[in-house]
Amino acid sequence: MEYINVEQAINRPGLRLVLTAGVPGPWGEAAKAILRLKNIPFTAVRQDGGAENAQLAAWTGQNSAPVAIYNDEAPRANSLDILYLAERINPLPALIPQDIDQRIEMFGLIQTIIGEQGFAWQRRLMLLQPLMNAPGREEMAARLGLKYGYTDEAAAQAALVCAAILTRLATHLRQQESKGSAYFVGSSLSAVDVYWANFAGMLKPLPAEVNPMPESLRKSYAELPPSLLQASDVILLQHRDYIYSRYLTLPLDY
Repeated sequence: MEYINVEQAINRPGLRLVLTAGVPGPWGEAAKAILRLKNIPFTAVRQDGGAENAQLAAWTGQNSAPVAIYNDEAPRANSLDILYLAERINPLPALIPQDIDQRIEMFGLIQTIIGEQGFAWQRRLMLLQPLMNAPGREEMAARLGLKYGYTDEAAAQAALVCAAILTRLATHLRQQESKGSAYFVGSSLSAVDVYWANFAGMLKPLPAEVNPMPESLRKSYAELPPSLLQASDVILLQHRDYIYSRYLTLPLDY
């Protein structure tokens, strides 16, 4: 993917999306997928994962990704704010159900997958754990640990929390399957399907031929404790593969 730097992006009109360069960050990949599904053009702005990103923080108030900046509007760093922005820019295809019960169900599932203390948050604590005492990475590990509330106690519990979430997501998909639906909510694509398709990579990344991620990161994702392996119902990855085959773009480009 071609990136511009923060200095180039500040005065550029249109939609700018700050993304972590060189890795398939699931929050960023999900934001890209939503914009592409809606045919919304954007300019990619480079963020370096784990770095200080001081210029980005001065501009957006965030040193992480993704952040969406639309014309002169305030930066949006929350994934749901980015989703709402995309729905406003181009309402179709709609990724938020009109039915109120389905909306409540969808947003609850999304928060369980991507929100604070959700699946991805817990997986990130697990991935941080081996970095905390890694020689030469102390500064980065301390910065990330402070940002994401890392403690040894939280990391020790993270796998069990993840396993419980995965079990519940799989049960939900099985219930949907029994109703003849391949989707998390109702009978059509919604935002939660897009989010899970991208965040499932934290459970098992897509193959290297369509996801040329750094091998060190792939190895880290592959090292799952027994509790997560046991909770990794095949339907979770079947859903991911179905959504990619019908709606999303491969190979990944980051």
